[in-house]
Amino acid sequence: MSAGTYAPNPGAAPLPRMIAAQAVLETKMLLRNGEQLLLTVVIPTLLLVLFSSVDIVDTGSGKAVDFLAPGILALAVMSTAFTGQAIATGFERRYGVLKRLGASPLPRWALMAAKTLSVLVTEVLQVILLAVIALALGWSPHGNPLAVAALLVLGTAAFSGLGLLMAGTLKAEATLAAANLVFLLLLVGGGVIVPLDKFPDAAQSVLGLLPISALSDGLRDVLQHGASMPWGDLGILAVWAVVGLGAAGRFFRWE
Repeated sequence: MSAGTYAPNPGAAPLPRMIAAQAVLETKMLLRNGEQLLLTVVIPTLLLVLFSSVDIVDTGSGKAVDFLAPGILALAVMSTAFTGQAIATGFERRYGVLKRLGASPLPRWALMAAKTLSVLVTEVLQVILLAVIALALGWSPHGNPLAVAALLVLGTAAFSGLGLLMAGTLKAEATLAAANLVFLLLLVGGGVIVPLDKFPDAAQSVLGLLPISALSDGLRDVLQHGASMPWGDLGILAVWAVVGLGAAGRFFRWE
């Protein structure tokens, strides 16, 4: 029997095509999930509109939206890359979805890459939506777009690593509770809505090292104050990204 008798020739698709197909699937699943949309789109939008329109928190001199918009962008990254991804991945692990995908031709690292691509696509949509709303509220952004992109990418890597670490080590129910609790705590204490200088000096030094604080402060330095490249905040995010992704790769349990 000559070669080529059977067509098509069975076998795995090229790796880039597998990653792209899985990323498209992950994105569709995320956008169809009502709870995820509430967390990633509705809550940041409501917070931006509410606190920009009503004088509830003292954001210092200037328009409130100029202070709030960068923090809300940071919150959107955290809600998608950390909270949403941790919860979704935790329940996929519980129901055996990850175990079955791990037995497919798609390598496990490629599955994580597809999830990260899905997060990035969702974040692009979030950033566009929030930016349009903020501009309608009178936002006047400044600064270097490359610095903004670097902060968002490193912030995504940091939160994604922490979310996957949580999803891969805790039970699904514990992940659900812990991810939402961390979201609420960092919303209040991460410089998103309440400026860090409103906290005691001792607390500021600790809170400033959190990834959400580094991301929100870095975005605020660039978009509100026109800074060129916030290397300190980028360094903090890089450390969290390396630690989070490294720990997730080391301790993630697939079943």
